[in-house]
Amino acid sequence: MTSSAPPDLPDASRRLSRSFPGIEPLIRVFPEGTKTAEDAARAVGCPVSAIVKSLVFVISSDGSSTPVVALVPGDLRLDTAKLGRAADAAEARRATLDEVRMATGYAAGGTPPFGHVTPVPVYADPRLRRNDPLWAAAGTPTTVFPISLADLDRLSAPIWADITVL
Repeated sequence: MTSSAPPDLPDASRRLSRSFPGIEPLIRVFPEGTKTAEDAARAVGCPVSAIVKSLVFVISSDGSSTPVVALVPGDLRLDTAKLGRAADAAEARRATLDEVRMATGYAAGGTPPFGHVTPVPVYADPRLRRNDPLWAAAGTPTTVFPISLADLDRLSAPIWADITVL
């Protein structure tokens, strides 16, 4: 099924809406922004833990580097050492703004958990399972959408691993 996204959505959100096979996303626009997990939770009226932070990192081993997306609950922080271990990498570092856009096709602060322009490995922290549905960025820092845990798992196909610190 192809989404019939409202015409007033930003281009990045309309592009993302086409990557929802089998579901019709309800992308919501918040002009004041949903850049932080706290902002997003306040805007949609959910707990901060129900916000999915899609963080882009670069993992490195043996001289090669690969971008990855880490899905983290809004109330927790990513632990780069844990991400590196989960990815069997020597190190992990936050991607630059250019690396985020090149790997995913989206700007940092609006990166969705799937629908990236290139295949990017996705890692998800099991503490996301505390909430259902979840809310994630819809391609821009001003758009978000609700998604069931089952659909998030199906569409992002993550490797579930403990990658956060409390």
